[in-house]
Amino acid sequence: MEGGPDLQLQQLPLATAAVSVLPHEDPYSYKENLIGALLAIFGHLVISIALNLQKYSHIRLAGSRDPRAYFRTKTWWCGLFFLLLGELGVFSSYAFAPLSLIVPLSAVSVIASAIIGIIFIKEKWKPKDFLRRYVLSFVGCGLAVVGTYLLITFGPNSHEMMTGDNITKHLVSWPFLLYMLVEIILFCLLLYFYKRKNANYIVVILLLVALLGSMTVVTVKAIAGMIVVSIQGSLQLGYPIFYIMLVCMVATAVFQARFLTQASQLYDSSQIASIGYILSTATAITAGATFYLDFTGEDVLHICMFALGCLIAFLGVFLITRNKKKSIPFEPYISMDAMPGMQNVHDKGIAVQPDLKASFSYGALENNDSMAEIYTPATLPIVQEEHGSKGVSALPYRVLEHSKKE
Repeated sequence: MEGGPDLQLQQLPLATAAVSVLPHEDPYSYKENLIGALLAIFGHLVISIALNLQKYSHIRLAGSRDPRAYFRTKTWWCGLFFLLLGELGVFSSYAFAPLSLIVPLSAVSVIASAIIGIIFIKEKWKPKDFLRRYVLSFVGCGLAVVGTYLLITFGPNSHEMMTGDNITKHLVSWPFLLYMLVEIILFCLLLYFYKRKNANYIVVILLLVALLGSMTVVTVKAIAGMIVVSIQGSLQLGYPIFYIMLVCMVATAVFQARFLTQASQLYDSSQIASIGYILSTATAITAGATFYLDFTGEDVLHICMFALGCLIAFLGVFLITRNKKKSIPFEPYISMDAMPGMQNVHDKGIAVQPDLKASFSYGALENNDSMAEIYTPATLPIVQEEHGSKGVSALPYRVLEHSKKE
């Protein structure tokens, strides 16, 4: 009888602790999710504005006779300031919201870049041409906005204090160790095929970037969380795990930049943006689910709606980047009419010039009304002579008259 009250008093804290770990019960966790999501959206929006400002600075210098370097212009420094401000906002967002919620919100930067490119476009288009050219961008922006809304609404709601002890426990947990084993094996295989077998496929390069990026975001969240906890009063900078995460963050970010530079030299930027976003988001969500256990305690409905939001955002980013116009690089060629013994006119009356769409290949230039006048084949004067004497030989080839319409 004497142990009864003691037994009940010992069970009350356990029951209270069990209730506190249930998801979607604490309104403060929703507030933290909202703060993190708003910081991420603000950061990606400011980063897009910064990059466009720096690009505008380069374009102005290239189109003028200004001998100054780009880093001596106020526009470029203004873009750099906004870039640092945006990166600070994204970095801070990882300390408030789960990793799996923050990473997909990078689609905001793609949406902002598309809108800025349309607003500040300098060419004048007819309404019909404008809709035909940018209809995919509008549809992609709408899908990306819908996907972002679903991500914020149905995102994971797991929160914990980012202390050194908690991060160390996550680092040696068996789900993350298994994930790291699989990632290291996959990374080594891709690196072998990329370096030894010359498999310079865009999926291979960007998958290497995505695998490194998954570790980068894991370390960024750990560092940002420990800094916030230290500011709140519990100093965490004395733990060795903080400096281990810092070294891993810098190393993975540097190697990411190297692989991205190699990819940008081989493929178009729109392909890199769409495929890189999809692969990086998928691997980062997987890393967050295994390291921080983001989806622990979530119901099936929230997980399915979150996955649907990711798919819609993927489709939106793909449509936005697919609509970007690809630039045709200039390729030198040898004028065919400069070669002795070559005819200047085909049987169809089209001048012989290289095909701009192929790589160092020769062929007839396609009829394109949007081409400049310098690419229009010159009209050759044809002089018909009457040969009265039989001793004069005929022309070595036949010349056909063609109308201007042909």
